[in-house]
Amino acid sequence: MKNIAKISFAVLLFLVILKGNSYAQVDLVEMHDYIYTYLERMYNNGIIQSYNSSISPISRGSIIKYLSEIRENQNKISATDKSFLKKYLVEYNVDNNDNNEISFLSKPSLANVFNNEKQKYLYIYKDSTFNFYLDGLGNFTERIFRGDSLGNHKSLTGELGIRFRANYNDIVAAYLQVSNGDQLSGTPEDFEAVKKTNPKINATGSISDFTRTFFDRYEGYLRYQAKTNWVAVSVGRYGLSQGAGFIDNLFMSKNSIPFDFVKLDLNSKIFRYSYLYGSLRGDSLGKNLDSKSIASHRLDINVSNSCRIGFFESIIISNSPFSFTFLNPISFLTSAEFNKASQGTNKDINNSLLGFDVFVKPANKLSLQGSLLVDDLKFSTLFTSESSKINKFGIQGGAFWTDAFTVPNLNLKLEYTRLSAFVYSHSSNKSTYTNWDYSLGHALPPNSDEIAAQLEYPISSRLKMKVDYKFQRSADGFVKDANGNIIENYGGEISNSTAQYQSTSTFLKGDRKNRNIVEINLEFEPIKQYYININYVNKIFDNIFESRSLKDNYFTVTAKVEY
Repeated sequence: MKNIAKISFAVLLFLVILKGNSYAQVDLVEMHDYIYTYLERMYNNGIIQSYNSSISPISRGSIIKYLSEIRENQNKISATDKSFLKKYLVEYNVDNNDNNEISFLSKPSLANVFNNEKQKYLYIYKDSTFNFYLDGLGNFTERIFRGDSLGNHKSLTGELGIRFRANYNDIVAAYLQVSNGDQLSGTPEDFEAVKKTNPKINATGSISDFTRTFFDRYEGYLRYQAKTNWVAVSVGRYGLSQGAGFIDNLFMSKNSIPFDFVKLDLNSKIFRYSYLYGSLRGDSLGKNLDSKSIASHRLDINVSNSCRIGFFESIIISNSPFSFTFLNPISFLTSAEFNKASQGTNKDINNSLLGFDVFVKPANKLSLQGSLLVDDLKFSTLFTSESSKINKFGIQGGAFWTDAFTVPNLNLKLEYTRLSAFVYSHSSNKSTYTNWDYSLGHALPPNSDEIAAQLEYPISSRLKMKVDYKFQRSADGFVKDANGNIIENYGGEISNSTAQYQSTSTFLKGDRKNRNIVEINLEFEPIKQYYININYVNKIFDNIFESRSLKDNYFTVTAKVEY
């Protein structure tokens, strides 16, 4: 927990420097916040007209505008959605009413600790040009594992941290969230099971040593946004997603590990454009790389309030710490790759991806999307026998139905995803579409497909339930010669594409595996900003290639507080 003291000092220093009531709120709202599910439902039901879920997170000020629009149409929403609206009007202080907020350090009292109506903070500071909010964060998580691949384990972890956000003069925002955690009960072997099932804990340098059970993580940024919101620039680290997927995205997933970047956003009524250049944690078959970077951009065109077309492009750059070739925010990255400055003798060292998606809402309560990902496109090979070895494709189609089966507030999402062999991987193994060896895109491994269904039901604004089911088919494995060299690769491992160009890329060829995954999640907020989260996962692995089945179960209970 020693880093907390350092961060606290940084918070106080920041307050002194920026001291200067600003309410534009250009800071971003973390993309896993339930507010995005609520806005998505309100848009699908026709309550708000122009919400775009293809890029997140968005600013607090944008969310306040959507909440104001919902309030104007609250006679059209259900009682449950009205309870959410009431909750969010206070949480986001839409009316800029100081009576909606409590600063605990300003007026310490036990009653304020358990206040159930107002938004609580450790500390608030406001003046004519500046506002500052400080939260304390803490959680305990008990995990129980039972299974054939995970083994039998039990672990209790605890985590403490702080979070602050600040806005200056309606145009500049700063944000920092930092926390330290440790295993309080359990063995190093128990903590290995935690790491296997929690990528964001696994993706931290603090636990590279097997005997260590503590972890440290942070997100933070400085952001400028013009008062008319036509341009914004962010520098820092935070989670983001891009793509039209309802459950998971082909392009940039909500489940990916946050990384550091500089980001440019341009906005108008017709289009939204986003560009970023960042640094990734790289490895090549387990060997850390000196540098691995990403350049990416996305353009959304609003054909109407019910139809949107998106274009995505990204390139992974390895062994080149910085390149002006890819820093240009207005470019075609695939062409830039063909005309780049030298990166050594390997002309195919970088990994370029293209993507397109279409979103339509044919009627209120129903939305549809289709997405196409093209990995390493080379037009000259498209209709040749070499095409399947060089051009790799991912496809996705999905539907989102609110008030499903005429049940108020029941949300149903259906999605099919297919990734051909070697998608997200690359011939050099250094430029895989990964961060910390986890996919930046869809969680599926290459050479796989998935049928996914999700039911989400908010019983009230304080009690929410979600059930996910996924059926996945995959194939992977290698053929080796007498000396142990790979002579054929079935393209099912994202981090290993050895012998790609001499392999036959046939979908689901290789060591066949099926997976059935059920996940149930329940979140309860008994007192405002105190949460209990219960999560259960059941996985059945059918290893067809060896006529063997495996079964894993894990159960998680988290108690947390955020203020």
